[in-house]
Amino acid sequence: MGSLTVTHERADSFFDTFERKAELQHQTHYCPGCGHGIVHKLLAQAIDELGIQDRTILISPVGCSVFAYYYFDVGNVQSAHGRAPAVATAVKRSRPESIVVSYQGDGDLAAIGTAEIVHAANRGEPITVIFVNNGIYGMTGGQMAPTTPLGRKSTTSPFGRNQWTEGFPVHVCELLNSLEAPVFIERVGLGNNKQIMNAAKVIKRAMENQVKGLGFSFVEVLSPCPTIWKFNPVEAQRFVREEMAKVFAIGNLRDRTKEAVQRPAATPPPAVEDIPRILGLVNGEAEAPPTGRPDRALNLHIKVAGFGGQGVLLLGEVLAEAGLESGYEVSWLPSYGPEMRSGTSNCHVRLSSDPIDSPLVSRPNVLLALNEPSLRKFLPALEPGGIVLYNGEAFPEDCARRDVRAMALPFSHLADEMGESKAGNIIMLGALLEATGLLEEEQVIGALRRLVKSQRWFELDLKALECGREEVRKQPFPLAEDYLWGV
Repeated sequence: MGSLTVTHERADSFFDTFERKAELQHQTHYCPGCGHGIVHKLLAQAIDELGIQDRTILISPVGCSVFAYYYFDVGNVQSAHGRAPAVATAVKRSRPESIVVSYQGDGDLAAIGTAEIVHAANRGEPITVIFVNNGIYGMTGGQMAPTTPLGRKSTTSPFGRNQWTEGFPVHVCELLNSLEAPVFIERVGLGNNKQIMNAAKVIKRAMENQVKGLGFSFVEVLSPCPTIWKFNPVEAQRFVREEMAKVFAIGNLRDRTKEAVQRPAATPPPAVEDIPRILGLVNGEAEAPPTGRPDRALNLHIKVAGFGGQGVLLLGEVLAEAGLESGYEVSWLPSYGPEMRSGTSNCHVRLSSDPIDSPLVSRPNVLLALNEPSLRKFLPALEPGGIVLYNGEAFPEDCARRDVRAMALPFSHLADEMGESKAGNIIMLGALLEATGLLEEEQVIGALRRLVKSQRWFELDLKALECGREEVRKQPFPLAEDYLWGV
């Protein structure tokens, strides 16, 4: 017998068996005639030929390709719908020696993921993007996609896509070609064997560009979807050749590989001990903030709330910064309403002697309410024995709670008397500090000095702090200290 020459075989970059289902582990989950199976083979073949299997990391989001990690014997990361370019960016930057492939469908990349792909391309991230465009939402049952041709019916365009109501199909290659950074952009098809052979060359080229460190490469693949378009496999390929290719012209839109230069190596991260200086937390002469545990146990869940413009977020920041300098574990999480000014605004602040499990404060033990809507919204969730400070002459009658420690003071009015209406938040802070003694004044003033850039405002805030303290001295505020300090 003559020698046997193997011209085609399963790529080494595929697993030997596909364990997604108990039966038929030699088959993928793709429908007969689906383009994903073809693209998988072309991509795996390119990985093998370039010898990069041990360096490749495939990013697959939601869509028909969601189970790619069952097939590719490479590094695999699953990402949220549309976020594959963002995840690919993180993986490539953290592991620059790897070959990162973002593998996405049209419902994923061209719809929910538009911002991610545009900005990744605009930054010239040195990744390879494979964009499978079959003109329809396949996995979720046939809704109109951004790339559905005009006139084509879908479950969400039952009378056919209309340019006046659904707009024109999105041409992603052309869109990205308007950006400066991409190195390689090409559209290929799977409409016949000739197109498939060309697609194999282009996908390999896009992978090779990354191996050479040349920058962002993008390959759009016009792909058949027999099941959802209700074609047999032969008709589905004809649809790609005769209709999809007329809407989305096949060909190379950009090839700057000859003049492209390798991306500069990332700057090494700073030493851990240099981070406080880099972030401006200490200067050349000052000591670093204490890292030991404070003497007093603390477990505060603070909610600060009011209108935008009342200094809600700054008040929370000052508490967090001062707590950090005092040696506590801290977190500060802002939450905005529909507008920055006059809209609702609140922030979550945690100060604890022990590590913080979550920055969210759903059950506060301290509520600082700068307006009545915030008082009504958050008072019911205040823990029994907790503290509430309210910006008003008195609490509304229907907001009375006998199981909490409460104080109402007209903080905004006191700020007006000082000559600066915006200082009411710091007057409230002074009242809280005087009532609880939870932080040392030195740490609070240090936090204000870092956060308040204007010398005029810094001096006003010092007066506001003292004003708040003085008001509490006039009418002492008994506290449930065991509840506050206990952990």
